[in-house]
Amino acid sequence: MYELIKSFEISAAHRLTLDYPSKCAEIHGHNWHITVYLRSKELNASGMIMDFTEIKQRISAKLDHKVLNDVLDFNPTAENLARYICDELAPFCYRADVRESEGNTASYIKEVNGI
Repeated sequence: MYELIKSFEISAAHRLTLDYPSKCAEIHGHNWHITVYLRSKELNASGMIMDFTEIKQRISAKLDHKVLNDVLDFNPTAENLARYICDELAPFCYRADVRESEGNTASYIKEVNGI
């Protein structure tokens, strides 16, 4: 089994739809630190799971320097963003960590065999 771990940063703004009063309901921005984890039993013809540059490009092209509410069709919480990123890097990505600020990280980990 091969594993690849890639970390990168994007800058993006968002506002959250919440069922309680919060300053996060107003538009604000973050320098999001993203770490993705990919696995594969086999490598492609170039000897990789996926090129590091391609990983960053797939996510950055859609999200970097954007208002997330304008480009995504869900409430852009860190948790929802982690799942979205994991899905965008399918079928190899099984985990995505999204840190929106120091001490605040959300992770999405795909279930495997019900776990």
